[in-house]
Amino acid sequence: MLASRLNLYRCLALAGVLAAGGCSAQAAGAPRHGMVATAQHEATRVGLAVLEAGGNAVDAAVAVGYALAVVDPCCGNVGGGGFMLVRFAGGKEAFVDFRERAPLLASPSIFLDASGRVRKDASTKSFLAVGVPGTVAGLEYARTHFGSMSRRRLMAPAIALAREGFVLDGGDAAELSAANEELSASPGARRIFTHDGTPRRAGERFVQPQLARTLDAIALSGPDAFYRGWIAREIVDASRGGGGLLSMRDFADYRVATAPPVHCRYRGYDITSAPPPSSGGTTLCEILNIASGFPIGRYGWNSAQTVHVLVEAERRAFADRNAYLADPAFVKNPVDRLLDSAYAAKLRAQIVANRATPSVDVRPGLGPPSEETQTTHYSIVDEYGNAVAVTYTINDSFGSDLVAGDTGFLLNDEMDDFTSKPGAPNMYGLVQGVRNEVEGGKRPLSSMTPTIVTRDGKLFMVTGSPGGPRIITTTLATIQNAIDFGMGAQAAVAAPRFHHQWLPDLVYVEPRAFTAATAQRLREMGYAIDDRFEEWGSAQTIVVDPRSGRLFGGSDPRSPAGAALGF
Repeated sequence: MLASRLNLYRCLALAGVLAAGGCSAQAAGAPRHGMVATAQHEATRVGLAVLEAGGNAVDAAVAVGYALAVVDPCCGNVGGGGFMLVRFAGGKEAFVDFRERAPLLASPSIFLDASGRVRKDASTKSFLAVGVPGTVAGLEYARTHFGSMSRRRLMAPAIALAREGFVLDGGDAAELSAANEELSASPGARRIFTHDGTPRRAGERFVQPQLARTLDAIALSGPDAFYRGWIAREIVDASRGGGGLLSMRDFADYRVATAPPVHCRYRGYDITSAPPPSSGGTTLCEILNIASGFPIGRYGWNSAQTVHVLVEAERRAFADRNAYLADPAFVKNPVDRLLDSAYAAKLRAQIVANRATPSVDVRPGLGPPSEETQTTHYSIVDEYGNAVAVTYTINDSFGSDLVAGDTGFLLNDEMDDFTSKPGAPNMYGLVQGVRNEVEGGKRPLSSMTPTIVTRDGKLFMVTGSPGGPRIITTTLATIQNAIDFGMGAQAAVAAPRFHHQWLPDLVYVEPRAFTAATAQRLREMGYAIDDRFEEWGSAQTIVVDPRSGRLFGGSDPRSPAGAALGF
C-alpha cells in the first residue's frame, strides 16, 4: 500500500492536480490505433497483442477477461460475473449482463439464524455466499455476437500464463500477501495461492496447472465445459459438501441477459453506462443530473463548496439506489423517474447552502416502491473506433476464498450483494431494501459502472473502476475531473477521492483529498469526515483527444501492477 501511495503522490507532483495532460509512468504516450488499460500489465499486453493482430475491441476484451483470471486472482475471474458495455464505431451500443445468479433453492432467510439475526460470514465466507458464475457465458456471448476471432486463439495467452506461469511483481505479491491469512484458511486456496501458508514473493514464477486445465477445457468445448461438464460438477459437489445450495440445474439454466444502457447528459457530454441489475449507471446519472445545476468547475477541485454539492447529491442518489433498484427480471425499476430532469431539480432544491443535510432526514425521493470489492475494470479502444468497458468481480478481495475441487479458481461471494436483512449493512456498509432480497435465480444488485462518454457523436472516454459502492463515485470523479477540471487521463484517475453513500452518514476521504482548511470548513458545515482509509478503487481509463484522435491512457497508480498501453 505504501508503494501505491508513493506512486499516487509522484503522479500528482509531476502532472499537477489540475494539469490538462496526465502524468504517464504506466500509460502509453499518445497512440492512434488502439489502447488497453487494465489493473495488471500482463493482461494489458495480452489485449494489446490481440489489437495489433487485427482483432477488435471485443476480441481483446475476451482475451483480457481470461488473462486477468490468471494474473489478477483477487479480482479477475471465471468464478464470478459482471457487465460489458460496448460502443461500436457507428454509434450502436450493446450491454451484456453476465452477473451471477442466486441458486434456485435460495430464499430471503438463508443468511439468518433462528432468531432472525444475520449469521456472521454466511454471505461472504461460506458456500452459501456463492452465486452461479456468469463470466464464461458472458465472454463467449460477446465473442460470438461481436468478436472476430476464435475462442481458442483468444484464450491461448491465458492458458499459457497459467501453464507456464508468470513472474510476480511487487504489486502482485503485495495483493497475495495482504490476503494470505484468509487464503491459508481455505485448503484449496492455500494450496494454490500460498506456499503452505507462507506468502508468495515478488520475483517468483507463479504456475497454476489446475487453472490451465480448466481454461483448456473451456477453450476446447466452450461454455458447456463450464456449465454442463466436470467443472460444474466439481463446484456443485463442493457446494453440497460445504452446506451450499448450488445444483447442476443452476449451471445448466444460467443465461446471459442484455438490456439498453442507461443514458444521461452532463455539460454537453453524453454518458452511457450500466442499467439494472447494476445500480451504477442510474446512480451515477442521478448524481450528475443534480450536480449539473451547479458551477462546480468555478468552485474548484475538491473545494468545500464542490464537496458540499457532490456529497448532498450522492446522499440522495444512494438513498434512491438502496430503496428502488434490483434485478429487472424480478422488479420494475423506476429508472426513467429517477433520471427525470424535474426530479433532479426537486432534489437540487433540497440542498441548503453551507449546511449538511443529516442522512436521517433524507428518504428515498419517489415515495414507497410500487412493487412488493473486490472487482476489476478494464477499458479498450480499437483502431476501428469501437470501445469496450468491462467491470467484473468475485466481490470481496479473492471472493469467498473457496476453490472447488481441482478447478483452480476462486469462487465469488456475490450473495452478499443481496439484502441479507432489510436495514442490516452488507460488507460495504450499504443498507438495502426488500426489492433486493434473496430469491432463487435472481441477480444481486451491483455498483459496477462501466461507462463510455461521447460528445457530438465522437468517443471521448472509456472508464470504470472496482471498489464496491465507491465504484460509482470513483467513476463520477474520473468523469468530472476530465470535464469540469480539465485533467488528462492519468491525472483524472490518480487524483484523491471522497465518497458518501447515504448510510453511514460519513464522508470517506483519501489522503490529500482535502486541504486542512477544506476539512475544517466541511466540519463546520456539519459533515463527519472519515479519513482512516488509505485509498480505494483502480480506475482504468482511456481518453480520446477530440482534435487529433490520439489516445491517452490512465492506469490507476493505486494498482501499481496495472498498465495502459497502446499502438
